[in-house]
Amino acid sequence: MPELPRKLTYTDQDGLVRCWWCAGDPLYAAYHDLEWGFPVDDDFRLFEKICLEGFQAGLSWLTILRKRENFRRAFKGFDFYKVARFNCRSVERLLKDAGIVRHRGKIESTINNAKRAIEIVNQFGSLAAFFWQWEPCTESSRKRLVSESEESRTLSKDLKQRGWTFVGPTTVYAFMQAMGMVNDHVDSCFVCAKVEKARRSFKRPKPSE
Repeated sequence: MPELPRKLTYTDQDGLVRCWWCAGDPLYAAYHDLEWGFPVDDDFRLFEKICLEGFQAGLSWLTILRKRENFRRAFKGFDFYKVARFNCRSVERLLKDAGIVRHRGKIESTINNAKRAIEIVNQFGSLAAFFWQWEPCTESSRKRLVSESEESRTLSKDLKQRGWTFVGPTTVYAFMQAMGMVNDHVDSCFVCAKVEKARRSFKRPKPSE
């Protein structure tokens, strides 16, 4: 989440009140309205998001969002079973792909993390079951407006111990916000109540027995 401004919302041309950070770009506003904060249990989407948050490091999310379709093409829809089979030639090919962020460390991290994701699926049954166990308790899951949390620090540490890279606590908290593990829409934002309703009806995935 960007640095907090004095005013946490803005009223767009359509008359709707939105969180401040998506102002000025229709693509950003659409992402805010339709994706950010709504709970996700699809493993490939979860893997995509945590990898793209890693690519975002040092950049803006809007930069990544504008390149997202290119990333999806380059990384096989973030199917981690396919990405785990990428090799040195794959890395060199991706470093020549102007449609994505051409950062060797982040590309290699995505391939590494794909392998680690498979290990988690083998242990927990799904990435969703693993990640959702880190959801904060209801009383503390909204309106913190911070860049990291106790849960994101703990999850970051756990992921690093499992061999994941580019998963610092700030990256992990942004992932938790986007995937609906917390609802950080400002109260007066028109999407806030929609996200809260979706979170209430969402069936949390559980680890396999």
